[in-house]
Amino acid sequence: MAKIEIYTSPFCGFCWRAKSLLSDKGVEFSEIDITFHPGRRPEMMERSNGSHTVPQIFIDDAHIGGCDELLALDHKGGLDPLLQAG
Repeated sequence: MAKIEIYTSPFCGFCWRAKSLLSDKGVEFSEIDITFHPGRRPEMMERSNGSHTVPQIFIDDAHIGGCDELLALDHKGGLDPLLQAG
C-alpha cells in the first residue's frame, strides 16, 4: 500500500472530506495536525511548494494537492492506482 500523509487542522471541512474519502477507500494515512503542531506548517509549505491551506495531501511523497485535487483525481479514476502502488 502507498504511504499517505495529510496535513490538517481540527475544524476544517475540507480536511474532514479528504480523510473521509481515504477512509472510505480503506486506506491508512498519517495525519499531521498543524494546529497542535505549528512547527510542522513550514514543512508542509516547503513540501507543497508554498501552499499554506489545509489539507495538503501526499501519496508516496508526491504532492497531490488539497481536497479538491484529491476528489478530482478520484473522479478521473487516478486515485485508486496510486493508493495500490507503493
